[in-house]
Amino acid sequence: MDSGLTIPILIALIVAVVVIIGVGRQRQFDTTKRGSKPGKGYHTLESNYSSGLGGNDATWQVPRDPQEYARRFVPGHARRGTDKKGHSK
Repeated sequence: MDSGLTIPILIALIVAVVVIIGVGRQRQFDTTKRGSKPGKGYHTLESNYSSGLGGNDATWQVPRDPQEYARRFVPGHARRGTDKKGHSK
């Protein structure tokens, strides 16, 4: 075997193995359930971390209703029917 082909062959084998692993994981991922069912009420999310200099604890309430969740991302001026400066459209 020519020594000039050794490295390209090894790189091609590594790429092939990575692609095979990626395809297998993607197929496995498609069968898992994600998210939660829509409904009334809220999910409570918590975030806690600490470092050598302090930390933070935070809690969020996220609506279960997809429409209410989407409305939270609409800027205030768009909900009120005004432009960004507060003037009516």
